[in-house]
Amino acid sequence: MAAKGKAPAVGAASSNWLALQKTISKKASSADGPPQKRRKVDKTRSVSVAPVASTSKTTIEDDFPRNHNHTRIAQVKADEPVDYDSTERKNGESLGHLRKMIFGKVEHTSAQQAPGKYVAVDCEMVGVGIDGAESSLARVSLVNYHGYVLLDEFVRQKERVADYRTQWSGIREKDMLLAKPFNEIQAQVAEIVKDKVLIGHAIHNDLKALLLSHPGPMTRDTQHLAAKHNVVKGKRPALRNLVKQELNVTIQGGEHSSVTDARATMAVFRLHRKEWEKGIRPMPSSSQPASRKRSAEDADVDDLEEGESEKRQMPVGGRKGVSSGLSTIIKRKGASASEKPRNEWWKDLGSSKVKGTLRL
Repeated sequence: MAAKGKAPAVGAASSNWLALQKTISKKASSADGPPQKRRKVDKTRSVSVAPVASTSKTTIEDDFPRNHNHTRIAQVKADEPVDYDSTERKNGESLGHLRKMIFGKVEHTSAQQAPGKYVAVDCEMVGVGIDGAESSLARVSLVNYHGYVLLDEFVRQKERVADYRTQWSGIREKDMLLAKPFNEIQAQVAEIVKDKVLIGHAIHNDLKALLLSHPGPMTRDTQHLAAKHNVVKGKRPALRNLVKQELNVTIQGGEHSSVTDARATMAVFRLHRKEWEKGIRPMPSSSQPASRKRSAEDADVDDLEEGESEKRQMPVGGRKGVSSGLSTIIKRKGASASEKPRNEWWKDLGSSKVKGTLRL
């Protein structure tokens, strides 16, 4: 007879299967390393699109109502006060005034709003392409010698912006509503900086982004000049470090502003302008003659008498500075035809006037 007992439930797992499941789960939990397929998290992008907290130490405010309602300048950190009233002077410049200029606290007169001789430039970029790795020009700012804003515009993007880089660029998606085409901004910049001394920090990056070139004698790179004149240690000092050392203020502590950076670049240049400009001869503007020497020579020709002017215009052979013999002929123009120059001795060879003869 079969033993009496309760029959196993239909579909119930056996004890061996349960033991095997426990073994598998223990091995899976103790396995080292991440799984083979894991979603990549871009921390940079997640930060850039996050809203700015109200407790942020860096504040942004509007500046310059003259058609620059979108212009924003980065302010100093709340816990780091700036001495705007300092009477200290350095190389003839007031440090307090330069600090005010950097952070837009200067009221400019009508004369100080003119472009002038010196113009500083700074640009901000956004990321396009795969993962926003490729930089694209998004904002351009130009200021004059007194820090007055000559141009501050956002640039319209032809590609989809993958990363606005807000924590560095200070640019947000809504700023693109005010953007203008690249060709239009490029033309405006070229017109403003024409015949001007252009100042920038690592300025080759700004010119590359603008697809523009500028004459070398009319360009001042504060990064290069600071290293060349031993203002700081290192060959490529950062702008924030240079400004902190020379003016004792902090910039780029949070979101950047191309207006603030351009003003800071101009402030550093003003501190060392007298020394950095020594021995540099700017190129003449397009309105001036290309060569003063040539124009002086032309004036000399006009002052000569008619006969002398013809002599100056006669073609001469040979190298420059070497006589071709025509000057001798001109000088002896009034002499008789029978009189021969003393140095033409070869013409008398074989005649009876000389003692010897020459046979070939």
